[in-house]
Amino acid sequence: MINPKITGNYLSLKPLVNFAAAGSGPVDWRDYFGRKAKLEVEIGFGLGDFLVRNAGGRADTDFVGIESGWPLIKRALRKIGIARLTNVRLLLRDARIALRLSFREKSVSVIYALFPCPWPKKRHARHRLFDKDFFKILNSRLTDDGFILIVTDHEGYFGWLQSQVSGTGFLCNTEKIGPQFDTKYERKWNSNGKELFHKLHLVKERHISLRQGQEITLISRTAASFDPERFHPTGLRGHFMIETKDFLYDEKQKRAMLRLVISEDDLLQDIWIEIQKQERGWQIKPARGCGFIPTKGMQAAMDHVKVIAEASAI
Repeated sequence: MINPKITGNYLSLKPLVNFAAAGSGPVDWRDYFGRKAKLEVEIGFGLGDFLVRNAGGRADTDFVGIESGWPLIKRALRKIGIARLTNVRLLLRDARIALRLSFREKSVSVIYALFPCPWPKKRHARHRLFDKDFFKILNSRLTDDGFILIVTDHEGYFGWLQSQVSGTGFLCNTEKIGPQFDTKYERKWNSNGKELFHKLHLVKERHISLRQGQEITLISRTAASFDPERFHPTGLRGHFMIETKDFLYDEKQKRAMLRLVISEDDLLQDIWIEIQKQERGWQIKPARGCGFIPTKGMQAAMDHVKVIAEASAI
């Protein structure tokens, strides 16, 4: 018997897809489910209520839930275990990277997003997930008869979502609906008196194929010198947009960690770069356990870190 004090109340980790395997390229979901079946995806499943009910009532379909935080993954794992479901798998990673890296073209039948964060403040709007670029990624992953279902309570976000659909290969149908998904936020808004929500039903009309050949073999760099105390990381603007965020340094281990946000084409990556003291210089490479797609932008970021690391010691 599993000790809930050790596992944090989840009953089994089996539904959680191995992060390293998911990061190595498109996943063959038949291997994880042990069969060939229709595949549906829920982005940001929250407490997992709809995901578990959906899977529990449709044993002939396989489901993948995507969340970026462990607490929600843990809750969903427990619910999946209690329901004894074998047709659900969970991915703990950013949805952009998950859909870009872990799914093949035309492999998903339906994609759900129930009450995604609207990021209502103007200065936070750049964090919104469902922009034109992301819709194009979703289009490429959907089967020819596939569709996306998005539900929101936010009027402004509803309008913004519609503005992002043009040119992404979808026909957008909208309607106002009453509560029907029984999720945390639907219950919350309904208890506050909200009786109608906005539904977007995006039907795939034409296929958009993502450009191939973006993944490359990354080459780690070595900075001849590096002074953590004088290190003031700066970004880079050009073909790739590289923003520096957090910086940490462990004097005992002689290791620095630099958080970067890299923007290239239709891909945004938020990753950590490790700067580790070696016998000859400081090795620069992606931090262990950090989910990323090996692209030219990633390589440019490591090259840039080498330059600014060596500049700190001048």
